[in-house]
Amino acid sequence: MTIIQLTPAERKIHRSEAHHLDPVVLIGNDGLTPSVQKEVDAALNAHGLIKVRVFSDDRTQRDTIFQQLADALHAAPIQHIGKLLVLWRPKPIKTQTTDEDRMPGPKDVKVLKYSKRGGQRPEVKTLRVLGNQRLTAGGQVKRAKPKQVSEKKRSQT
Repeated sequence: MTIIQLTPAERKIHRSEAHHLDPVVLIGNDGLTPSVQKEVDAALNAHGLIKVRVFSDDRTQRDTIFQQLADALHAAPIQHIGKLLVLWRPKPIKTQTTDEDRMPGPKDVKVLKYSKRGGQRPEVKTLRVLGNQRLTAGGQVKRAKPKQVSEKKRSQT
């Protein structure tokens, strides 16, 4: 596979994004093994931009590991500073299957009820709001849709 070619401006953006990241994969004395490559590939799929720490003291070995990872995993080499390597690959697009019949699940909502006297703490109540309910401004739980009434019951009233 070929390495992704980036412009210097794109590489600069990715370097700034990677600044605060911690190393996700650590490469020990065994060097670049297939299991390490698999972990780096999984991390690139999950995060897109990752840092890899190589514990080797040999700079040429770190350079070769950096190039081998970029070649084998079709990633862009962003930066190599000391024992840290930064790699980037666009995240794969995940296909989401959505059920049209599916309703949102229950949510626990905290409601503050203030006292009429000024010096007291507000009372905190936790309410469970279901998918077909909503919370009003006064802290009441109401149905989002009116309750359906059958034709038979409608004709009786």
